[in-house]
Order: sequence, then C-alpha cells, then structure tokens
Amino acid sequence: MSKQAVLVIDMVNDFVSPDGVLYCGEAAQKIIPYIKKLIETKRREGAVIIYIADQHKPQDREFERFPPHCIKGTKGAEIVPELSPTPKDYIVPKQHFSGFFNTDLELILKKEGITQVHVVGVCTSICIMETVSDLYEMDYEVYIHKKGVADFDKNAHDFALQRMRRLFGAKVI
Repeated sequence: MSKQAVLVIDMVNDFVSPDGVLYCGEAAQKIIPYIKKLIETKRREGAVIIYIADQHKPQDREFERFPPHCIKGTKGAEIVPELSPTPKDYIVPKQHFSGFFNTDLELILKKEGITQVHVVGVCTSICIMETVSDLYEMDYEVYIHKKGVADFDKNAHDFALQRMRRLFGAKVI
C-alpha cells in the first residue's frame, strides 16, 4: 500500500494574500478551500502533510528577476492563516524554485516512507512544475490536484499542467 504525502507549495502571504508582493491573483484565493479540505481528508487517511514555503534572505539573487518577497521572518513568508500547519506537519523552507534544492524534503519523504505525493499550491508554472520535475526524477507517484493549484498566468498554468502530465507522468486530477 502506498504511503501518501501532501505537498502544500508556497501558500504564503506574499503569493496568496491580495496585499502580497507577488500576489498570484484571485485564482490563488479560490484554491484555499479546496486545499484545506484536501489536507483534512488526507490527514485522516494518515498522509504526511508537508508545507514548502518560500523564504529568502534579504539580498537573495532571485530579487534580480522578481521584487523582494517572502523574506524570512516577515509576514509575507508566513503560511496563510486558513491553512495553518499543525505541530505534526512539516514546514520546509526553500530559497529556490524546487522544493528539493538545498532543503530537507527528500530526507523527509524517505524517512516517512512516502511513495505517493499529492501536490497543491502556487505557482503552477514555476515552483509546482520544478518540484514535480524532481519528484519524477526520484520515482514518486505524483498527483496534481487541478482545483488546488493556481498561477498568475492562465496560459502558463495550462501549459505547466499539460507538461507535467506528459513529460513527468503526473496524474492531473
């Protein structure tokens, strides 16, 4: 039997709240209830819940391409209150697009014996797609919840879902 994890990617104030520095728009707000319900359901089924949260240093090189956002220790880097983690959940801070680059995510998945990963969050065409690429390379069974992902660019969102399905074998449900 597969052991499941839910990756909640970048559901932080700077991306999801209307006053966030890189607000992903109304689409990001609309996925919150779906994600909340999915977390509750999967938690009851025994899944491991892992929040991956963008957290940058004040002089991060990513700020050459994007305005300063999700600076560690600021409100912008906090997970939106509607999706607050419990003490049993993992929080994995990241400074790059993929949830795996220089983080403990791979160690957590192995320690927990995870074989199946459910992915939700923002942005579909950036951090979701980069993380799913790495999940594919590590042979995880991946489910992307279409009602639980959003992007500031509808065309990029649609392309990313199609690419992850075709190239990485992710099941878009």
